[in-house]
Amino acid sequence: MDELPVLNNLCKDLYESVDPQVRHRAEMNLAELSESSECLQRCMLLLARGDYPYGPMVASTTLMKLLGGKTSITSIQKLELAKYLLEMLGQAAPQFPAYLVTSLCQLFARLTKQEWTYQTPTENQSDDAKIDYPFRDPVDSLVKTINMENLEESMLAVQLLTLLVSDMNSAAGMESVNKHRKNLSQFRDDFLYEIFSVSLNFLSENVDRNLNASQLALLHAVLNLNLQCLLFDYIGSLTDETSEDNCNVQIPTAWRSSFTDGKIVQLMFKLLNKLPQESSEKVMTIIAQLASIRRTLFNGTERQAYVQKLVEGVVSVIMNPEKLSDQAAFHEFCRLIARLKTNYQLCELIAVPCYSHMLRLLAEFTVQSLRMMEFSANSTYFLMTFWQRMVTSVPYVRNNDEHLLNVYCPEIMTSFIESRLQHVESVVREGAENPLDDQGSTLQIMEHLAIICRCEYEKTCKLLTQHFDQNANIWMNGAENDVNTAIAEGRLVWLITLIGTAVFGKTTSTSSDAHDKMDGELIARCITVMRFNDNRLQLSNSTVPLKGNLRLEVSFIHMLEQFRRAYIMDQITRASTVYDTLESELRITEESDMLGVIVQKILTNLKFWPSNSELLDLSLSLLKDLSLGYSAVRKLFRLPEVQLLLNNHTADHFIFLGPTIDYQTMKQRTTFYEALTRLLTTDYADDEEMLQRFLRPLTDTVEGICSVIQNNCQGIEEEQLKKIITGLCRDLRGVAIAATTKTIFQILFEWMYPEVFNIMQFSVEKWPGCADVVTPILRLLSEMVQNRQQRLKFEMSSCSAVLLFKETSKIVSIYGDRLLQLPEVSKDRVYKERYKNIGVIFLILKNALIGAYVPFGVFRLYGDSCLQDALPTFCKIVHEHTT
Repeated sequence: MDELPVLNNLCKDLYESVDPQVRHRAEMNLAELSESSECLQRCMLLLARGDYPYGPMVASTTLMKLLGGKTSITSIQKLELAKYLLEMLGQAAPQFPAYLVTSLCQLFARLTKQEWTYQTPTENQSDDAKIDYPFRDPVDSLVKTINMENLEESMLAVQLLTLLVSDMNSAAGMESVNKHRKNLSQFRDDFLYEIFSVSLNFLSENVDRNLNASQLALLHAVLNLNLQCLLFDYIGSLTDETSEDNCNVQIPTAWRSSFTDGKIVQLMFKLLNKLPQESSEKVMTIIAQLASIRRTLFNGTERQAYVQKLVEGVVSVIMNPEKLSDQAAFHEFCRLIARLKTNYQLCELIAVPCYSHMLRLLAEFTVQSLRMMEFSANSTYFLMTFWQRMVTSVPYVRNNDEHLLNVYCPEIMTSFIESRLQHVESVVREGAENPLDDQGSTLQIMEHLAIICRCEYEKTCKLLTQHFDQNANIWMNGAENDVNTAIAEGRLVWLITLIGTAVFGKTTSTSSDAHDKMDGELIARCITVMRFNDNRLQLSNSTVPLKGNLRLEVSFIHMLEQFRRAYIMDQITRASTVYDTLESELRITEESDMLGVIVQKILTNLKFWPSNSELLDLSLSLLKDLSLGYSAVRKLFRLPEVQLLLNNHTADHFIFLGPTIDYQTMKQRTTFYEALTRLLTTDYADDEEMLQRFLRPLTDTVEGICSVIQNNCQGIEEEQLKKIITGLCRDLRGVAIAATTKTIFQILFEWMYPEVFNIMQFSVEKWPGCADVVTPILRLLSEMVQNRQQRLKFEMSSCSAVLLFKETSKIVSIYGDRLLQLPEVSKDRVYKERYKNIGVIFLILKNALIGAYVPFGVFRLYGDSCLQDALPTFCKIVHEHTT
């Protein structure tokens, strides 16, 4: 046993040493333990005789890692280990630190889960004999252990059961999904309801008792056990826990008696009032799960009584909000409110006697929450979800006067608008966090507001107009460095974003001509401010133009995008009255004029913000979306701005097309050329000269690169050459994506062959380790060999498909050979510099092989080895990176 002191020292160094090198060395040595053939014996040695607490802790984590791989531990060994763990915990758990107890309990749970279906082997077992499942026996004992008389044993039993239920609910450590689902169903049918019932009875028996600190701790642990039972995946659906969309709790029908009378709901609200603040979050989460129980578990009468108890409980919480002072509990309460409408229909909520009282309290609660931005920032989404779903359900209510949403929704919109405008002052003066920085969360909430604001839309429009006029006047006439001007500018960002959201709301409800005119008034104000802003921009040496505000520009694009979604659609058959106001104020008489405004804004952004990837992405995505519309793209093509763009897409006119831009921003060039090519080829009438004219700037680039390569790259910096080649490949990939017809793709290929392929071959040979260059090349190849819409089904007399595959095979083979010779890279760079490109290589070969456009038998007939060169490259890469 000479190795025990060595192992103990390594464990101690891992957890106690302040020297990072010592810790790293200990970690590496202990990592070898899990790969050793004697891993189990050494871990058992550490569990039994290792220095407390680090020895058992390392043994526990190592065994968990061992169980997660393809281990050679037999079921008998696992059974012995599980028994030893139970014995060890039973004897010494009170002396162990909490983290060690948790780790050992998790190990026990994993062992039990993996061998849940294991049966004790017996000889000559008759059909009537009871099957013995040795790993299940401890679970029965643990369930019967829970009581208030023996706190230590009960606490350990509850912790073991909680971790077992939680681990059973996860597929971690299981060989297959099928085995996981089999365990899931057997555990659910045989044990889960008993565990849930015991936890529920325990809570019910002790809710009115005066408990000491130890008893309260046990009660809190039982609450957690109860919650894990309600979070269980009863139907084995492997649901995404990050999503709130599918939140039904599929309680088995056999459990029905525990829920239909609604007593469990009353119990949980009672526990919420009785228990101390630290238990509030857990209880709120349980109630949110109870509000999400599938509707089919109840009949109509039971469901109405159940929802009434939920509503009464919500009312009691709002009227006595002390428990909501904890931010986590507040967040869970907001989730509960959202679930209330997700699972129940508006007519069922209206039928509750205290509906009007509840709605008034919820409206007041929402208004107060919106004004406490720092406290409720992450919870606003759930509150808005409730109101959005309430408004969406209004058309299905027979009597519109009953729902009262027309009374409270305007109050909520007013509160949201005013709270955000007031917060701008804190952002400017105090440097507070700006919610607009998180664009994703902002857009999520805006999707809800688009529906809510359409309830009494006149009031929302009046409020937006009032604030917009006031702040636009201050901003346009104020001094540049004045704080009030900065505040007004920040408020305009919010107002323009909200106006775009309100206009998009047209698509979510039945709109009238009066509402369209209001939209026109709002959009006219935004366009006026947008033109004023564009006229004052000045180019500078930095990435931000003089007098430029990125958030303001993003809000303009958002507004234009929402207008496009609402009013520029192929389904619109008549002119909208939105253009009446736009015509009187801005001379925008029809859709073509508005398209001109949008394109002009996109061109302005390309000119003044060439280095800002975020704004370029938003602007070019808008241009791409416009190019996808059947009628819009034809109107776009006739615009003088678009004709100017199609004839002048060079670095002289747009800086972001030049080599001075960083690699990240260059990604937007693909979207740019995809949109331009789609605009050009929408009504393509075999005008090859037009295409060649469009490709002329790219032709000049190709000729320039070929000349540099012939001169051995003299007279140009290597980094500049890399960027020029990268930009070319990104441009051509955009063109290839939009070249969806056989004729256009044939012209593109003939234009590229052979010069562009030679450039790509040169680049992968010269810079195989530079992912910024190689990845765009491989992405272009992947697009070229993809038989999108049968565009590669050339005529029998054409050899283009064969030539394409030959060039592709050549580049893939050369890069594959270079890749295998490159040195290893650190873990933080390995994906970008190795795995990403390997994945693209596999995609190239897949697209080429399944495209059904190359007669592969021809290669062997004519002695061409390009197919034989490509496939071994694939095999070598697979072998190198899987061994």
